[in-house]
Amino acid sequence: MNHPDYIFETSWEVCNRVGGIYAVLSTRAASMQAEHPDKVFFFGPDFGAHSDIYFREDKQLLKDWRLKIEDLNIPVRIGRWLVPGEPIAILLKFDALWPQKDAIYAWAWDKFKVQSHAAYGDYDESCLFGYAAGIVMVSLYRWLIKNSTLKIKNSSPNFCAHANEWQTAFSIFYLRDHCPQIATLFTTHATGIGRSIAGNGKPLYDYFEGYNGDQMAAELNMVSKHSVEKHAAHTADCFTTVSYITARECAQLLDKKVDIETPNGFEPTYVPKGKDFDRKRAEAREALRKVAGEQLGGVVPENALFVAISGRQEWKNKGIDVFASALDKLAQKIYHNDQGLTTNDQRQTTNREVVAFVMIPYLDRAPARKGKVSAVFVPYYLDGHDPLFGKTYYDLLIGMDVTVFPSYYEPWGYTPLESCAFHVPTITTSLAGFGEWAARQKERYGVVVIDRNDSNFDEVAEHIADDILRFMHLTPEQVEQARKEAAAVAGKADWKHFFRYYRKAYDIALTKRNKRLYELQNPTLL
Repeated sequence: MNHPDYIFETSWEVCNRVGGIYAVLSTRAASMQAEHPDKVFFFGPDFGAHSDIYFREDKQLLKDWRLKIEDLNIPVRIGRWLVPGEPIAILLKFDALWPQKDAIYAWAWDKFKVQSHAAYGDYDESCLFGYAAGIVMVSLYRWLIKNSTLKIKNSSPNFCAHANEWQTAFSIFYLRDHCPQIATLFTTHATGIGRSIAGNGKPLYDYFEGYNGDQMAAELNMVSKHSVEKHAAHTADCFTTVSYITARECAQLLDKKVDIETPNGFEPTYVPKGKDFDRKRAEAREALRKVAGEQLGGVVPENALFVAISGRQEWKNKGIDVFASALDKLAQKIYHNDQGLTTNDQRQTTNREVVAFVMIPYLDRAPARKGKVSAVFVPYYLDGHDPLFGKTYYDLLIGMDVTVFPSYYEPWGYTPLESCAFHVPTITTSLAGFGEWAARQKERYGVVVIDRNDSNFDEVAEHIADDILRFMHLTPEQVEQARKEAAAVAGKADWKHFFRYYRKAYDIALTKRNKRLYELQNPTLL
C-alpha cells in the first residue's frame, strides 16, 4: 500500500467554523497528526480576528519557507489549528487574485471545461481561494522537496493534496496543471445539485433515477457550481464521499462513481470522562433550566425532559419542519393522555414537561409554551460567546436527554453522531448517511432510525412524537441503558476505526498518480 509522506488538506472551514465539515476535519486532525506528525498541513482562508478564535500564529514555524513566498503576493499566516492534535494550519488571503479572475476562469475552461460564465454569489471568492491554495501548495511542495533536513527516505516522495467541497476544487485543477507529482483527492460532502433539488421542494428520491445533473443545474441556476464540482470529481486522482446515500447521488448527478466512501468519525477526546462528565452534565442542565425559565417566563421543573435539534437553517433538508410538527403532535398526545381521552391500554399519566431547544443559527423566533411542551429558540452559533448561554454547543449537548435530527437530506449527519458520543440517545432517519449506517448496528436502543421517504412526512412526525413520549416514561435503568448504547454506537465511529478509509483513499490517489507519472515519462503509452 502507498503511504503519503506529506498531506495537504484544504477546506473553506479550516479555522472557520461554519458547518459540519469543520467538525469532520477538526476531529480527524488528531488521528492524522498521530500517524503523520507535523507532516499534515491544513490550508484555510484568513479571516483575521475571526480566524484567531481557532488559530494560534507561530512566526518561527516554516520560517525559511515563509521568506520564499513573499513574491507570490498571497499573504499567509502559519501556526496551529487549536483542535486536538494542533496540526499546522496555513491561512491565506486571496484578494490579489481578483484582477486575474477572468483569466483564471478562461484557463479553467480551456484546461478542464469548467463553466464559470454563470457564476454568482460566493462562487468567485471560493474559486479564487482554491486557486490561491493551489499556488501556495506548490510552493510548499517545492520547498519541502529541497529541504534535506526533513529526511525524506524515498527518492520520489509521496505528497497528497485533499480538497473538500466545490469551494476548494480549483486547487485540484491548479495542481493537475502545474504539479502533477502531487496526488489529489476530492471529497464532496453533499452534491450541490442533490441538496438544491431537496431544498427546492422537489422529490429527490421518488424520481432519483430520472434526474440528470447537468439539466437540473440549468433549471436550478447552479451551472457554475455544479460544473466545478463535477469536473473536480472527474479530475482528482481519488474521488470520495461520506456515505452510501451520497455515493448514489455522485453516480447519478455527477456522472462519476466514487472511488471509496470515507464515513465521518468522531474524536473521543472531546468528551469528558468520569466525574468530570457528571459535573459537566449537571452544569449543562442547570444552564438549560435557567435559560428556559427566563425565556418561558416560569420555573422549569428539574425532571423536565430536554430535547434538542441543531444544525443549519435548512427548514426541509434538516427536518426542522417535521420536528415542529412532531412537537405539536406530542403536545396533543400528552393532553389526551392526561385528560383520559385515550383508551386505557394506551394511557400513561405524564408528570414531566418537555422543553425543546431549537439550536439553529439565525432561526430567531419567540419561545412557545403548548401546555407541557415548550420550545426555546437559540439562534446563535454556540462557540462560547453567545448572549444566551455563553457556552459551547458541546457544553450544552452533554445536558440533553434526547436529540432529534429527522433529516430529509443529510449526506452523513454529524449532529446525531455527536449526540451519541456525549451519551445522548438520538432520533434520526434512514435518509441520513449516519442513520443508514447506524441502522446496521445492533445497539438500537440509543439510536432510533426512522424510515423516511418523499411522502411520509406525517408518519415521521407521529413516530418522533411517540418516541419522545416513550423516552419520557423510561425507568432510570432504561435511560442508563439507552445512554450506554448511544455511546457504544459512537465508539464504533471513532476515528481510530474510520481513519482506515482515508489510508485506502491515499493509496488509491498515489497509485493513480504513479501511473500518470509513468505515462508522462513514457509518452508512447499515452
